[in-house]
Amino acid sequence: MNATHHPRLLESHVVGTRDFPLSDKTIGAAFDVTVERWGDRVALGVPQQGVRWTYKELAGRVRALAIALSGFDLRPGDRIGLWAPNRAEWLVVQHAAAKLGLILVCINPAYRASELEFALNKVGCKALVTAQRLKGSDYLAILGDIAPEIAACEPGKLRAARLPDLKILIHLGEEAVPGYFCYEDLLVSGARGDDRRLLELSAQVKCGDPVAIVFTSGTTGSPKGATFSHHQLLNNGAIDGQVMRLTERDSICLPLPLYHIFGMLTGNLIAMLFGAEIVYTGEVFEPGAALQAIEQEKCSVIYGVPTVFKMLLDHPERAKFDLSSLRTGLVAGAAVPESLCRRVIDELHVPGLLQIFGMTESSATLTIPDLDDPLERRIGTTGHIIPHIEIKLVDAEGTTVPVGASGELCFRGFTVTLGYWNDEAKTREAIDAEGWMRSGDLATMDEQGYFRIVGRLKEIIIRGGENIHPGDIEQYLSSHPKVDMACIVGVPDEKFGEELLACIRLKPGAVATAEEIRDYCRGQIAHYKIPKHIQFLESFPMTVTGKVQRHLLQREAINQMKPAI
Repeated sequence: MNATHHPRLLESHVVGTRDFPLSDKTIGAAFDVTVERWGDRVALGVPQQGVRWTYKELAGRVRALAIALSGFDLRPGDRIGLWAPNRAEWLVVQHAAAKLGLILVCINPAYRASELEFALNKVGCKALVTAQRLKGSDYLAILGDIAPEIAACEPGKLRAARLPDLKILIHLGEEAVPGYFCYEDLLVSGARGDDRRLLELSAQVKCGDPVAIVFTSGTTGSPKGATFSHHQLLNNGAIDGQVMRLTERDSICLPLPLYHIFGMLTGNLIAMLFGAEIVYTGEVFEPGAALQAIEQEKCSVIYGVPTVFKMLLDHPERAKFDLSSLRTGLVAGAAVPESLCRRVIDELHVPGLLQIFGMTESSATLTIPDLDDPLERRIGTTGHIIPHIEIKLVDAEGTTVPVGASGELCFRGFTVTLGYWNDEAKTREAIDAEGWMRSGDLATMDEQGYFRIVGRLKEIIIRGGENIHPGDIEQYLSSHPKVDMACIVGVPDEKFGEELLACIRLKPGAVATAEEIRDYCRGQIAHYKIPKHIQFLESFPMTVTGKVQRHLLQREAINQMKPAI
């Protein structure tokens, strides 16, 4: 049954109404409305940089940078890369690019030479705004290795053999660097300039135009550049904000990377739409700094993936911080144990926590509960579908499965990515002729239209003909009092083709044996779901967004256990 046609689904509370109006504004126009309405409200807090800007102050910087960029050879539709951690400048660049109709390319700050070169060339970046360094990584040196021509070129006139499209380089610093424009200098010159060219370019921007390219996490294969329009990002953000009942009085703690769709949209843009404050907790996530930011800025909303919330909960000095201002939050990005959600509610004092589901290609959220839903629906499911979206669950043959059965979640509607930039083959592979996008996630839907994510299609382990979803077993193992985190992968087996390997991280100070873990499973889960192999690990290979890199975990685990296989 198609989820949007389920009778109970049409009786939604806040978000499920089908007549939710979709805005036709551009991000630039929406920003102007916010500045006019809430100009004196705080827009951005970055304690580590000493930043606390009002919307009027932010707008002044956005205007200055946009005027400076309008003086370059840049036209609507050109791509401008942003390779930087969470800093105040990120938000300024994001809005200035949107004003000019440029397409912001969100580049992972963890990228190194080969990844950066691939990303810039894949989308044909004409300009790049870059930090100078992050921790031990020297960004300017990395760029210099890829394009040694930078050192001798005039700023704005780069001609690099390995980066043929890139012409304009801007560094986030104050001192002069050969081949680069200085961000701070551009703000000064832009503030003195007139905005005739800016207004001319802004008038050409339409809500359906591309505004951002976000690379998939790339846990397997090369990252793909999912492309999104003003229309998609603004309306998805507006829906989330209405569900959370955001207002200009809210302050949102964002401990997530801005290059990811969760940070860039559900963080920056959603705050702007409702006149709320967005709070960056640091260039990279550090739980102590995040807890301090919540207390200092009196944050009422917090976003995170399971890893982030786990680190906040386990911080040894958490109890010293006043977190009483928190009222709601979103958790997403990976499998979320209910036990973790309950701890977030009780110990981080987030009574209105909502577990949601989305993916990069869906421009963030696809399903979300309501604040008024019972607790078991808010944290035990990922909610119901957002307006104007269709979801269906299908089996391997593409047939829609019955209510309660698991199937691959497919979706279509205004949130579906415009496609992967410069990759028609991958786009056609992901989105069919009728507009359905395959998520690769396995889900179930109950009689009330609420969804649960039960695993990844590619993660299915086939043991002796049985299809096993790792998420089911991981959820159960996580309930063991000594288990901090569990991940199930398949390993080769002569008899069954594949067997289960449980990789387990124990809680600090805990000691357990493989047999103890198996005893915990016996009689509680099906016999074929009980892991034959168990390894205890101190850490898991993770993406920046908190997802376990299963292929790396599996490869390393197999190498370690080869004598036993």
